[in-house]
Amino acid sequence: MRYEGPIYRPPSEAESLLIQATVGCPHNKCSFCMVYKKGPPYKVRPVKEIFRDIKRARETYGKHVRSLFFPAGNTIAMPTEDLAAICRFALETFPSLQRITVYGSSQYIARKGLPGLKILKESGLSRIHVGLESGDDLILRKVKKGTTASEQIEAGRMAKKAGIALSDYVILGLGGIERSKAHALATAEALNAIGPDFVRLRTLVPKINTLLLHQINKGRFHLLSPHQVLEETKLLIKNLACHTILTSDHYTNYLNLEGRLPDDKERLLHEIDRALSWAEGRFRPHFIGYE
Repeated sequence: MRYEGPIYRPPSEAESLLIQATVGCPHNKCSFCMVYKKGPPYKVRPVKEIFRDIKRARETYGKHVRSLFFPAGNTIAMPTEDLAAICRFALETFPSLQRITVYGSSQYIARKGLPGLKILKESGLSRIHVGLESGDDLILRKVKKGTTASEQIEAGRMAKKAGIALSDYVILGLGGIERSKAHALATAEALNAIGPDFVRLRTLVPKINTLLLHQINKGRFHLLSPHQVLEETKLLIKNLACHTILTSDHYTNYLNLEGRLPDDKERLLHEIDRALSWAEGRFRPHFIGYE
């Protein structure tokens, strides 16, 4: 297999085969993200090259691959016919394949439209990992996400209607101290409107060489303390009404929260209250991310 540029995958795809379908990210403007800021520029790999890598993976790992993730940062932006073709080829090559997943931002999901998403589902695409980040339009503008809450809701609903599972990622603390409450409430509202299969929590860690870190250093953005992040998380969960699986599968989080909503809501809120009784020195310190 051949890889170009940074290759990231969600923690839940730890055991998945990684076959690169795209390079870079077509948006590449988010103020909190450092991954592709120095390149390489976004491009779609030729379908025939991807076919060859899939064949090579079959020779290397055998035919019993069960899950496949197509990096890089926004593979849903790939032309529908190309993405559908590599999904179908993967299913033909790996008869035991149970899941095919990609990263995808809401604006690129929305551009597919329901017909395009249905084609992808019929071709084998199982799940999209979506960086929702926030449901607050002011925050989305400030971090240069390139989408709005309404577009994120529209995109999520379309994907669900097409039968594609959604993992929606939320960045705790993304609104800073000033918009913590608005961030929690608007994000809960957006998630309730979408009803994703998974809500995955991440806590904001400023990354090197990003606009957000520059804003922090200039005093224009104020990071939340551990207790403030937990209070924000509590408000988010308290207002979530959709049926979903909540998970905190990431090293950035102060607390590991796992459960089904709404069934486990009271238990999760109790776990947060217990953590709020701990001294803040018990939690990890702020740090700057380098990857």
